[in-house]
Amino acid sequence: MTEAVDHKEESLFDAPPMAEQERMLEAILFAVAEPITLREIEARLPHGCDAAEAMVHLRKRYDGRGVQVVRVGDAYALRTAADLGYLMQKETVETRKLSRAAIETLAIIAYHQPTTRAEIEEIRGVSVSRGTLDQLLELDWIRFGRRKMTPGRPVTFVVTQEFLAHFGLESPRDLPGLKELRSAGLLENRPAFGGLPVLDSDEDEMEATEGQSELFED
Repeated sequence: MTEAVDHKEESLFDAPPMAEQERMLEAILFAVAEPITLREIEARLPHGCDAAEAMVHLRKRYDGRGVQVVRVGDAYALRTAADLGYLMQKETVETRKLSRAAIETLAIIAYHQPTTRAEIEEIRGVSVSRGTLDQLLELDWIRFGRRKMTPGRPVTFVVTQEFLAHFGLESPRDLPGLKELRSAGLLENRPAFGGLPVLDSDEDEMEATEGQSELFED
């Protein structure tokens, strides 16, 4: 009789069936406003659940659907399928006017991260104003990275998860290469320096451009 009671008590701590764990993940992803990591999901699930395995099953179940579970950095979110994005065009178009300096600085950080202010200035060939970096920090498209183990321990900059989500990237490795950018007409066929095209010097670091660069349009 005692053994039966013990077995019943142990069963109370058994993890829910995988199908139920998938439903829980689905509910969490639907409710959160920002991409959420597996660790954060695991903390919300009952004892014994395997968020990683449940996520694999859930992503397969959503494969080919109008809404998909996508990975953004080390987090996950529900997103409209890429090929159906045109249906949301009116609702999602957002104008973000950046100065030429900000666009060039953002591109350098994205392709060369983690990078210091001095390295950005070396590639651009002109100084970078504090206002340019502040603008990108306020947009939450870049953040401070680890300090470099060099004299002065300069701070580095890296792109954020918000940047990846905005441009539909899983990681910075998914950024288009120079050949792709040139073939799309987004870059001139000019000699490259430091992995990026040679950039024109800025007359005014904080002067907004007439139109936003196509490379960073929504």
